[in-house]
Amino acid sequence: MMYAPSIFDERLMDSIFDGLFETPGTETHSVVNRLATMKTDISEKDGDYHMEIEMPGYKKENITAELKNGYLIVTGKTDDNEEKKDDKGNVIYSERHTGECRRSYHVGSYLDKDDIKAGFENGILTLDFPSERKHPQVEEKKFIAIS
Repeated sequence: MMYAPSIFDERLMDSIFDGLFETPGTETHSVVNRLATMKTDISEKDGDYHMEIEMPGYKKENITAELKNGYLIVTGKTDDNEEKKDDKGNVIYSERHTGECRRSYHVGSYLDKDDIKAGFENGILTLDFPSERKHPQVEEKKFIAIS
């Protein structure tokens, strides 16, 4: 298995501007959560791969896993609104964040979507799939046209 990283995602810009617009004593939870997103552990046991991908703060319905051209593409989307009010009900702080995180993992072209079992619990996406072809490939007959 091979991992193809992308260095040009939202985490690059977040780290450059961390703390630039913060008021002393405040915390930017969304930046911290995004930086900790998509950390991946991969293990192999009995001819199967087991992946655990950290996706804290994401809901199961906002996570997709797609198999395309030998790559497993995992995407998480978020749409958060945060608002704080004073004792009189006046808004003193309002922030919105809409974003997406995505990682691609090269898993091989031998997999079908039915080979992959996925689950999501406590902010961890788990994916299990065979490390090699489990079912024999049916050879396709290719006839040559005779003129």
